[in-house]
Amino acid sequence: MKVIQSIRLGSLYKSFLIWRLKNVSESQYMIFMSFLVGLSCGMASVVLKNTVHYTYLFITDTKWFAVDRSNFLFLIYPMVGITITVLILKYFIKDDISHGVSKVLYAISRKKGRIKPHNTYSSIITSSITVAFGGSVGLEAPIVLTGSALGSNLGRLGRLSEKNMITLVGCGAAGAIAGVFKAPIAGILFVFEVLMLDLTMTTAIPLLIAAITSSMISFFFLGKGVLFTYHVYSSFELIKIPGFIFLGIVSAFVSLYFLRSNKFIAKKFKPLKVWRKVVFGGLSLGVLIFLFPPLFGEGYPALAVLLDSDTNTLFNNTIFYPFRENEWMLLGILPAIIMLKSIATAVTTSAGGVGGTFAPSLFIGGFTGFFVGRLINMSGLLVVDESNFAFVGMAAVMSGVMHSPLSATFLIAEITGGYDLFAPLMIATTISYIVVKPLNKYSIYAEELALDGNLMTHDKDKSALQFIDKKKLIETNFIPLLYESSLRDIVEAVQESTRSFFPVIDKDNNFLGILLIDDVRKLLFKPEYYDVYGVKDFVRYSKYFIVDISDPLEEVVSKFRGADRYTIAVVDKGKYVGFMSRANVFAEYRKYVSTFSEE
Repeated sequence: MKVIQSIRLGSLYKSFLIWRLKNVSESQYMIFMSFLVGLSCGMASVVLKNTVHYTYLFITDTKWFAVDRSNFLFLIYPMVGITITVLILKYFIKDDISHGVSKVLYAISRKKGRIKPHNTYSSIITSSITVAFGGSVGLEAPIVLTGSALGSNLGRLGRLSEKNMITLVGCGAAGAIAGVFKAPIAGILFVFEVLMLDLTMTTAIPLLIAAITSSMISFFFLGKGVLFTYHVYSSFELIKIPGFIFLGIVSAFVSLYFLRSNKFIAKKFKPLKVWRKVVFGGLSLGVLIFLFPPLFGEGYPALAVLLDSDTNTLFNNTIFYPFRENEWMLLGILPAIIMLKSIATAVTTSAGGVGGTFAPSLFIGGFTGFFVGRLINMSGLLVVDESNFAFVGMAAVMSGVMHSPLSATFLIAEITGGYDLFAPLMIATTISYIVVKPLNKYSIYAEELALDGNLMTHDKDKSALQFIDKKKLIETNFIPLLYESSLRDIVEAVQESTRSFFPVIDKDNNFLGILLIDDVRKLLFKPEYYDVYGVKDFVRYSKYFIVDISDPLEEVVSKFRGADRYTIAVVDKGKYVGFMSRANVFAEYRKYVSTFSEE
């Protein structure tokens, strides 16, 4: 019975594909597919947020959680979450799904937009457990991976072209951000700035559809409220510009600290065995959260009370509760939380937890902005709105960490429900980006990929060359000459060949060089020399004109650009395969770029 049903489904699927090819254009089909991706991303965002929220309520619904005393359960919760996550990954998923946005970048750069099917659900499950039990990471990167995986697999199921498959991956990422924050513009800009997809009408329309659909689904199920329900009450004044410039500079160095501390801690954890990572990381994280509960999970509840200027709540469940009215204690705790959040985030991911750095960068930025605002007010130089500074700080640190000033600016503008902070946001995010970029070339998502040579989205030439099948460019219609051959053999080969040179090989097909007709032209009509000279007298060899079949195509292109050669020999571990011509390689490159640039 199941076999019959499977056959029927397969037949219906093929019939649909045939009908689609005959009646629906690729652009029309993309509109439908992007809507489907947006719908899926919106639902995934709702499921993820509700799962974390209710799990957190469940594990904290106990008499032990009283605001006026420390909670020792904080010491064990993070290890429980990380342990469960590692077990799921090790025995069920059996794959590494950490660093979600980096996975998407890698899929676009190296896998033509193909993401494994399990990523449509595995990130949701594991990140929910990690964060709900206190893992100090965010849910945005996992949901971006989930959304992109939905786009990739729906595109594969719908038999989309390679170009549209990658666009659908971007639709998933845009829909994920739009669904989590109810910020469709920020979701679209995130795709252009972080994933570096080209902005054309071909990509813009599907991205808009996916982002708007996802945000509408989120509005429908979660209401109008966002993570931070806040409205700007104090208008922007020119006199406050120096304060925002100062905030941009401070945020830049906080961003650098975040980037460097993450890299440092990840490097320290790398040599450890799996369960040592879990135990050491879980215990360390537990101690940090025990001392500073705002580090628990994403940290958005703590950030929300800070935005309401309710600083006393930050002391709840801590050993510092008796000092909640002390202004100087607050000024000590705020920078401590800023510094330790970076460490807690790195420890969580390095120990085996699943989550991203999106929420931590917003958390650290919010605390940084509030701290700077409080310092300015205490100095008496200016009177500023500390909540406004917190929001601008969120954008500025996000800009520095992710190298995404536009995404950060519009995200906070959409969260605050207007554009009253637009000028300060642009000032701070631009300064943060300008300061960080020369000191840290790549964003937190792209750095490791770039160092491994796997980042193509930020280099359009490399991206194009990556997708060209170099094996199709190899020409094999050459007549090889054995190294021991005589001039007589050369004459016979010339009579049969239409080429101006010949590959020279040994009896085992090892490539030894080339022989140019021009080098023997004067001897071809002198029979008395046919048995005097041979191939070995004229063979030319240079390692600079040889590539292995496994070498990336950009290496072939670099050799063409660096020399006056028009052909390059291709070998497979030293064995002769054929030749590539400059004309064919660049013609294919232009064809690919032209295809991807069509509006």
